[in-house]
Amino acid sequence: MPTELLIRDVRPLERAAVDVRVMDGVISEVGSGLVAGQGATVVEGAGRLLVPGFVDAHTHLDKTLYGRPWHRHQAGPSLMDKIENERRLRRELRLDPAEQSANQARLALSKGTTHIRTHIDIDTESGLRNLEGVMATRERYRDVLTIQLVAFPQSGLLTRPGTLELLDEALTLGAEVIGGLDPSSIDRDPAGHLDAVFGLAERHGVEVDVHLHEPGLLGAFSVELIAERTRALGMQGKVTISHAFCLGMVDDAYLGQLLELLADNRIAIMTHAPGASPFPPIQRLRAAGVVLCSGSDGIRDTWGPYGNADMLERAMLLGYRSNFRRDADVEAALEIVTHGGATVMQAIDYGLEVGCRADFVVLDGETLVEAVMSRPPRALVVANGRVVARDGVCVID
Repeated sequence: MPTELLIRDVRPLERAAVDVRVMDGVISEVGSGLVAGQGATVVEGAGRLLVPGFVDAHTHLDKTLYGRPWHRHQAGPSLMDKIENERRLRRELRLDPAEQSANQARLALSKGTTHIRTHIDIDTESGLRNLEGVMATRERYRDVLTIQLVAFPQSGLLTRPGTLELLDEALTLGAEVIGGLDPSSIDRDPAGHLDAVFGLAERHGVEVDVHLHEPGLLGAFSVELIAERTRALGMQGKVTISHAFCLGMVDDAYLGQLLELLADNRIAIMTHAPGASPFPPIQRLRAAGVVLCSGSDGIRDTWGPYGNADMLERAMLLGYRSNFRRDADVEAALEIVTHGGATVMQAIDYGLEVGCRADFVVLDGETLVEAVMSRPPRALVVANGRVVARDGVCVID
């Protein structure tokens, strides 16, 4: 017998109030005065907003300390300091990646996130343990949460012999994306690093997502190398550059050239609006036609105490750091954490239209911008047609 959920009196993306019928996990009808079928679950929306499920397109489920006793943070200032500190603490704390990633998954669901792209550390010390733990979480929540796995060489690729083979195995086991990391400053061989990353992508038919923290001209050089390989392998629309601080550091003329490269090769940019670093100028990228997404990055991990998995808050941070004042600009920030992320994750059945998978959030707010500013507890979160959170509390184990 079909499973029916009827949400009455909600305003999709601030439009006029309607009822939304969900049958077997799919939005089947949107209209006024819909009548519930026999045995249907009916929820009163009371005129609240309806938005698509949020997309956290860049996080690290295997790293979080969320749910554990508070950790006193002590990581040093440099990237390598943080990497070494994390590796040491993993040993000392004996973290269980399955348990920790499940803790963050439930937190994300409570905040209305229904899609996650997570980078998972693969190195010669931890092997595939982190991947296996997050894969267990993905299986555990597969009916309500879309989790896309990135095999990520956090400790370096070429500088740690054996890592390339582990990444290859991770992709064989089911990771959908191959990651990269600062090809010049970490591996000190940008061409070699990117050739290895794109070589794995070509062999396994997967996407690429490169962490690029490198500043200024050094980072811009890496952007050019990434674009060259994207074009040569015909991977347009299948490559993301995460962070890309350099785009907020180069002069205007050079930025224009880089934006043209990104747009022509359909390379997406992920920015989480970092607190202390320059970051890509969102409006310039949008005007150039570059796809943008965002994410939580690390959540209460060994790198720092910040993060709560709230993508509404992330939209606010994108707007705040970009000095957005107009409602239309803040609405664009909300678009980044919904449809932008869905585009990067190639979620073809995403949205609020009939025929889309029923992943959506009901929340208070007169307007979308008010919701971004006030970030109320999510009144209702529906994932694949199933109620997974009410009043800000995840209701599934």
